[in-house]
Amino acid sequence: MILRIRSRDGTDRITVPDPASATVADLQRLIESHLTVPVPLQRISLDPALLLPTPSAAVPLLADPAAPLASLRLANGAFVYLAYPPDARSARPPPPRALSAAGSFGKKMTMDDLIARQIRVTRQENALCAAASFDRDAANAFQLYVAESLAFAAKRAGFLYGLVDAETKEVFVDFIYEPPQQGSEDVVHLMRDPDEEARVDAIAEGLGMRRVGLVFTQAVGRKASETGEYTVSNREVVQAAQLQAEGGIPEWVTAIVKLEVGDDGTGDVHFEAFQMSEICVKLVKDGVLETEIGDSDDPRLSKMRKEVMAGGKDTMEVDNDFFLVPVKISDHQGPLSVGFPIENRGSPVGMSALRSHLDRTKHLTFVRRISDFHLLLKIATFLDVKADVPTLAACVKTQSRVPEGYQLLIESLASQG
Repeated sequence: MILRIRSRDGTDRITVPDPASATVADLQRLIESHLTVPVPLQRISLDPALLLPTPSAAVPLLADPAAPLASLRLANGAFVYLAYPPDARSARPPPPRALSAAGSFGKKMTMDDLIARQIRVTRQENALCAAASFDRDAANAFQLYVAESLAFAAKRAGFLYGLVDAETKEVFVDFIYEPPQQGSEDVVHLMRDPDEEARVDAIAEGLGMRRVGLVFTQAVGRKASETGEYTVSNREVVQAAQLQAEGGIPEWVTAIVKLEVGDDGTGDVHFEAFQMSEICVKLVKDGVLETEIGDSDDPRLSKMRKEVMAGGKDTMEVDNDFFLVPVKISDHQGPLSVGFPIENRGSPVGMSALRSHLDRTKHLTFVRRISDFHLLLKIATFLDVKADVPTLAACVKTQSRVPEGYQLLIESLASQG
């Protein structure tokens, strides 16, 4: 039986010769032999939460060495999560020795000189984003569309907007903007509209918010690896790293939404949050990470354009897990409602939707009736993006009276529906 041992340094594969009789102690000895992590320093679990920067004390550990692996119901290719202190892996590069280039023009170099010139890909222990909290209604509207309309058959993506707490480094996501896009099982192409994004950013400015991250879904039929499941694909690594580099803030967060199917066949929608490591973003900026990916490439591995050192060895391919830095995730009730039809979902949103929305919310104050990002984005098409859009959004932020001119314009637009 092959087990995949996932640590904060990536994923390794070990073979258990006799899984029917093997124990947890046998697994630990195999880990020590193959991964060079001494048994006393190992903490192993079937719960991925073990790899969080500050795992909860409630994470169940495989602490009984005599426990048979058969009792854990581990299938071939299953994940086992391994934590250990920094530098616990005993493999080390050979001691420095002098090299001499051939010819009289050569220059002596030591192995330390060469290693210093190499790009070393190491696991980033701590995220720069302390935690990510999602507005419940915004997150639910996104995942419901993917589940009910797309049936998780195609990928979908959106940009996250909200606030960053300067002191705690927590990100609060209050709305999701879904740009024009085309998704398949393995990739989502964002067909970005600069004019529409300018309107989105103007709304965010008025609300006192900004773009803080990316969310994307994983399709149930995505390309599989020969050895089973994986957290993110090489295409997703490239896209997430490029957008994080563009995002321009250290706390930029990426979220995955996926459907997890249980043993009884029922599905559960699951959110995960992470950051791409700083070295991953640097590899993108420096042009080292290969962005052209072929259909035959292993989705678990990110290809490099030149050799790097990862996991103590020189390689042209890096396990995607090296680049992921987990972020704690939670939810909250944000200041905006989510009742207006969402943009770029195939069918154009007409003025009849605006009329219906205003009729449905007559019992509320006018500013409360328009406190919906997707409604504001529809209205922004008819306003000056530099002056009117931030001003109207600022009224929503403070829940103050909407100037009569804006109210008349909105009601006039609704009457056309």
